[in-house]
Amino acid sequence: MNKIYYFDHAATTAVNEEVLKTMLPYFSYSFGNPSSAYTIGRRNKMAIDLARQRIAKVINAQPKEIYFTSCGSESDNLAIKGVTYANTRRKKHIITTKIEHHAVLNTCKTLEEEGIEITYLNVDKEGKISLEELENAISDDTILISIMTANNEIGTIEPIKKIGNIARTHKVLFHTDAVQAIGNIEIDVEEMNIDLLSMSAHKFYGPKGVGALYVKNGIEFKQIQDGGHQEKGKRAGTENVAGIVGMGKAIEIAYKNIKEHNKKLIELREYCIEKLQSKIQNMKINGSMTDRLPGNINISFPGEDSTELLLKLDERGICTSAGSACNTGQATPSHVLMAIGLNNEQAEGTLRITLGRENTKEEIDYLIDSIVEII
Repeated sequence: MNKIYYFDHAATTAVNEEVLKTMLPYFSYSFGNPSSAYTIGRRNKMAIDLARQRIAKVINAQPKEIYFTSCGSESDNLAIKGVTYANTRRKKHIITTKIEHHAVLNTCKTLEEEGIEITYLNVDKEGKISLEELENAISDDTILISIMTANNEIGTIEPIKKIGNIARTHKVLFHTDAVQAIGNIEIDVEEMNIDLLSMSAHKFYGPKGVGALYVKNGIEFKQIQDGGHQEKGKRAGTENVAGIVGMGKAIEIAYKNIKEHNKKLIELREYCIEKLQSKIQNMKINGSMTDRLPGNINISFPGEDSTELLLKLDERGICTSAGSACNTGQATPSHVLMAIGLNNEQAEGTLRITLGRENTKEEIDYLIDSIVEII
């Protein structure tokens, strides 16, 4: 098989070998249902509890505040719908942004159809919200503010601590979709006044099909999936033990080495941008260059077709994307790029490069040479 040059870590990451090794027993001899009373069931319950402790430690939460789900999208749904359904007798208003992941936007769209008022905040050309606009949008009817920590397309990091302070001052709950942020930046839910937080294991070298939702102790939210009483009665369904164990190990590894990991990614990112700028004159970098995920590069090449560019890069063994992997196949331009003020031509010629732990300068040189030759 020819070498694969992988530059799409915002879409997914390869499972860490140590994580895989930790997971393997739970596919075979350690197969017990964690709700069972006998020994192999109780052992698996203990393995889940250890993973819960590892995740809680990383974000400065309590283990009992961590609920396991199937992915980031389910975590977003559970957070937003669960809190809303628990409060609709008193309040009927949610605040979010125009650049959220569709797991949030489509959840809000569903709630709008059920009579909930949604305010969609604008962002500036870097993808940042206005704190003044946020505060002005809050009313006595506001249940929840849901704003992502870092954007999955342009990499911009929002002022989460300031948003949390505003929410706490007005006694409004604050949820953040931190799917792209966990594993890349340090988050303290207590210091940042975060009430609910979504994450997904496959973004930080864990397995696909498992996520988690942090819910601050004392917050009421309703189970939205009918079934058993797993996850303290908040999320029904037999637990994905192997996935949960893998998620706990992956997050522990990610934060053990986060400073070195980020330093490497920032160096590679700057190297890539500088070399591209020296070879292609009219390219445009999208998103903030000061508050940005370490490995994110989002570039517009006016006059180019990103779909054609992606296909030609793929022929050379290069994996990149035009935006969120969840939106692949859509004919319309990215809602994120349109929200930051790009025109159709700029949006349709946009490439997202997201770096990871295995990337090297030699690989980036190959990527840049390929882009230049194709263009």
